[in-house]
Amino acid sequence: MQDLLYFCQQLINGLTIGSTYALIAIGYTMVYGIIGMINFAHGEIYMIGAYTALIAITGLATLGIAWLPLVLLIALICAVIVSSSMGWAVERVAYRPVRGRHRLIPLISAIGMSIFLQNYVHLAQGSRNIGFPALIEGGFQFGGNEDGFQMSLSWIQITIFVTTFICMTALSLFISRSRIGRACRAVSQDLGMANLLGIDTNRIISATFVIGAALAAVAGLLLGMYYGSVDPLFGFIAGLKAFTAAVLGGIGSIPGAMLGGLILGIAEAMTSGYLSGEYKDVISFGLLILILLFKPTGLLGKPEVEKI
Repeated sequence: MQDLLYFCQQLINGLTIGSTYALIAIGYTMVYGIIGMINFAHGEIYMIGAYTALIAITGLATLGIAWLPLVLLIALICAVIVSSSMGWAVERVAYRPVRGRHRLIPLISAIGMSIFLQNYVHLAQGSRNIGFPALIEGGFQFGGNEDGFQMSLSWIQITIFVTTFICMTALSLFISRSRIGRACRAVSQDLGMANLLGIDTNRIISATFVIGAALAAVAGLLLGMYYGSVDPLFGFIAGLKAFTAAVLGGIGSIPGAMLGGLILGIAEAMTSGYLSGEYKDVISFGLLILILLFKPTGLLGKPEVEKI
């Protein structure tokens, strides 16, 4: 019984982290699906979203506003606005001027933007870890007794699950039913033909950066509360893991990004629980290597078809 409870606990932990990886990974997969490029500044946008949420929460506390739903709503809105603006700026500054050139040029531009944003936050906020207030506390205990192992499900984990489900559902409905969503699908199929048919492809490409950045901001707020601290390198590792999740699921596929994030999160949690936390990155990236060796397009990805 204790072994089953422990396994379920690690599964819950993995789904929690995997859900946020999936939110970040969607930003990578949407940009790749539209313009075939990787936005390596996406992790820093996620980090800026977390910092913005923290600043908003601190400001509200200074003003004496303590009602939790209002605090979370304002922090989320501020994080989404700032991160979305940053995503739009990254597309205009680092991608649009070099779009259509050799793929190495946008890649270098994105890496340069990533380093710039990371060091900007480093100078503005300092290099130390900053504590993120535990706004959502408490939870449930299951099974066992005081002397044995008890499985826990915290309110912040439930919040992460519910928020992720709502965001994924909203994104799926937006892509499938809205006018901009249909335009996104058309541009991802054939950018040149979509342009000839009267679709403003520049606007659609900017919209994908904005949507991806907004989802990253949501993940930044959730993971900030979950881990309890942020720092300028907060986005680098999470961005790298989310990129791994996007490739694992099939980069360019939104369901693939969701699946890849969950698989990666569960793999990390199980490794930390049954082996050691030091091996979780080894297992995660080893899993990525195996997928690329035996199924280079990822779990749900499709091979590129050259358009003539």
